[in-house]
Order: sequence, then structure tokens, then C-alpha cells
Amino acid sequence: MKKICRFLSPLLIAALVLGSLPVAAAPHATPGSDLITTEAALNAERGQTDRERIHEILARDDVQQQLVAQGVDLAEVEARVAALSDEEAAQMADQLDQLPAGANIVGALVLIFLVLLVTDILGLTNVFPFTR
Repeated sequence: MKKICRFLSPLLIAALVLGSLPVAAAPHATPGSDLITTEAALNAERGQTDRERIHEILARDDVQQQLVAQGVDLAEVEARVAALSDEEAAQMADQLDQLPAGANIVGALVLIFLVLLVTDILGLTNVFPFTR
């Protein structure tokens, strides 16, 4: 056993030294080639997602009709959206998501109708004459 260890030890040392030479001799990164962080990659992806969201809204017929009615050139709008920075695109997409779209009004009216209908059936209110 000792003979095997004495024979293999120098071979293993030589293999490890020779194996690590390419890593030590590899050129170091230049100052301009820094690695990007995960956060920077995600922010770039989010910026693209925000621009796509803005383009989806601008592609709707009703939005385009309103822009044309106000005298806005659609090609200029597309060019300006493409020129937005990531922060500006994120801010605009957030504002578009927060604005009322008008479609929720139908849902709100249906909800109010159902609440009044149930309370009328239970006898708590007297709104609809057809529930008696």
C-alpha cells in the first residue's frame, strides 16, 4: 500500500499542477468586459416587456382612432415608444395598468345588481318588484 501511495502521489501532484496551468494562464477580464448582474438582466427584460405592453395598447383600434382624431401621427408614436428608456417605459406601462379601462364598469354594475337581487330575495330590501 505504501509503495502505491509513493508512486501515485507525484503523479497526482503533477496532474493537478498541469491541470491548473490553463486556468492560471487565462487572460483576465478587461475593464470594459464586466459581467452583468442578474438585476441588470432582469431590468432589461422588464423594459422590453413594458414596451411590448405599450405596443399592445397602441395597436388597439379604438386607441388608434383616438390618436388619429387628435391629429397624432401613428409612426411618430411608435418611434417615440421605441426611444423610451427602460425607466420611462416602466413608468408608462404602470400608468396604463392603473388607468380605468371602462370595461370594469360592466362588472361593477353586475355585482351591484346581484347584491341588490340577493338582498331583495332575502327580504332585506325592497328594490325589485319581481322578487315577491
